[in-house]
Amino acid sequence: MNLEWYDWIGIAGTLMVLAAFFLLQAGRLSGTGLVYQLLNLLGAGGVLVSLLGQFNVSVFLLEATWVAISAYGIVRSMKAGNRPAKRT
Repeated sequence: MNLEWYDWIGIAGTLMVLAAFFLLQAGRLSGTGLVYQLLNLLGAGGVLVSLLGQFNVSVFLLEATWVAISAYGIVRSMKAGNRPAKRT
């Protein structure tokens, strides 16, 4: 297997997204916490970089949306002073 630099970045990105999801499910991270959101943002960004090797429009749309939603969550958390979300 001959992996290029962008493949390694994509693998690292995938591992970040999976780690974020696992840590959320394990109760180790909050879904509104900065660490969770950064793992998702950077992970999705890494997968986007991997598309330099072989473009896939569906993966591009998924990961670009993932980046946008993660960025929105980071901005929202910063505006809220990183307070826990209200539960109804």
